[in-house]
Amino acid sequence: MHNAFWDHLKEQLSATPPDFSCALELLKEIKEILLSLLLPRQNRLRSEIEEALDSGFLKQEAERGALNVLRLSKYITSMMTLLCAPVRDEAVQNLDSITDSARLLRGIFQVLGLMRRDMMTYTIQSRQPHPQEHSIQHERARFQERLSKQPGLLDHTTKWLSRAAADLSTRPPACPDAPDPSGVACPSPNEAASSPEPLSPTMVLSQAFLNLLLWDPDNREFPETLLRDRARLQELEAQLRRSTVLASVLLVASSFSGSVLFGSPRFVDRLKRRTKALLEEFDSRPEEAMLTVSEQVSQEIHQSLRNMGLAALSSDSTASLMGQLQDIALKESCVRSVIDQRIHLFLRCCLVLGVQRSLLDLPGGLTLIEAELAELGQKFVNLTHHNQQVFGPYYTEILKTLLPPSQAPPTEVESL
Repeated sequence: MHNAFWDHLKEQLSATPPDFSCALELLKEIKEILLSLLLPRQNRLRSEIEEALDSGFLKQEAERGALNVLRLSKYITSMMTLLCAPVRDEAVQNLDSITDSARLLRGIFQVLGLMRRDMMTYTIQSRQPHPQEHSIQHERARFQERLSKQPGLLDHTTKWLSRAAADLSTRPPACPDAPDPSGVACPSPNEAASSPEPLSPTMVLSQAFLNLLLWDPDNREFPETLLRDRARLQELEAQLRRSTVLASVLLVASSFSGSVLFGSPRFVDRLKRRTKALLEEFDSRPEEAMLTVSEQVSQEIHQSLRNMGLAALSSDSTASLMGQLQDIALKESCVRSVIDQRIHLFLRCCLVLGVQRSLLDLPGGLTLIEAELAELGQKFVNLTHHNQQVFGPYYTEILKTLLPPSQAPPTEVESL
């Protein structure tokens, strides 16, 4: 009966026109499972899932024959990546290679069943005394066993921290001469050339963790203390890149449409949602993705201006808008570079001040992606905090050799 159900679903989706009746019921159940995996404080994710998998909207799409089951399934797997335990990362990643909608939905249900069981296990364990401290001590003890057998096991970690200290000592200016069409001023050469403040262990560790989000895949000298977290760091790096591009698009769009359109939360939410969907192909085809984004953003702005009875953009302004949006595909785009620097500044503040305090004073151009930054910052802080709790004693000893005696940590480095 179980196999017959999935065979029936495949027949429905393969029909002409497709029959979405079973798919709609499955999507409704998937939404309920995803919501059950959320913690009480994850209100933003709850709202996003409710909106993306809204039963009424999906039913309307199905009636028009426009329900894209494969695209929705890809969204669901991306959400599962955020919510799953590390042990399920590989199972979720394997779903990305499935292109058949029926097979993908079946795989999603199987992995969601495992995730729901993981959540039950976590709930039970969280009520036991001191499980986290035991985990930290156990992980550190296992690493110490390996270190005793391999004295050079911390060589890459030492190079990683040394590179961070060097970066802080010789930080170059970013885009000092390039004009910024969106009104975002690049750092001036005078500011960049000012004397750096004395290094501290906290500064070096913050820079080191931030460098992991820019790690060259061809560089095999990944710090040994973070090998278990490498897959999650790569996902954070991808999330950071998507947030940078999204904020850049919104910043350029706002400079052409002004405060009237961007003063409307409904317009901003719609533009963000549609831009996010179009940016799914950005990593593999940045130029093509940004061409599509530029056309969609231009259309959204023109339609909204017309609906509000306002003057449309001139042909020159439209061409300039689309050109600047397409330039975001380039890493050397000054708008993108400035936004990237400001998100890194936000993440640095998260490590020192915490996420909530850092959100109170966001750098310019980031307020429209506050929810995305809150999620990114919290995941980054959680990862680095746990890693430092486990490997803090090793970092302390390494930093003693890298920093002058007056700046070196006398005791174990405080948690970031």
